[in-house]
Amino acid sequence: MPTELEEGILYVSMEFGTVIHKCPCGCGQKVVTPLSPVGWQLSYDGDTITLTPSIGNWSFVCQSHYWIINNVVQHALKWKKNPIEKGRKNEQKSQKKYYRNKSKK
Repeated sequence: MPTELEEGILYVSMEFGTVIHKCPCGCGQKVVTPLSPVGWQLSYDGDTITLTPSIGNWSFVCQSHYWIINNVVQHALKWKKNPIEKGRKNEQKSQKKYYRNKSKK
């Protein structure tokens, strides 16, 4: 990954299973989205990239929330504190369940 990120560019590392980009709100923060079966997933159709689920930068001052669909940033509504906390707990539950089931195989 480059040390200096350009606006509007998604940097993908398949080796490290990570996508990095600058926050599209203009704050300049580096956004890191690790890819996993229970986290962000990357789709590439030979022309465009889609990154799902949405990206909520809750720890940034801007608290930007958006989707990247077919190379286009689609801004979403900002979340309040309670939905953010609930979302984080749900993510943790999903991760624990996935890795617990995976270790049983």
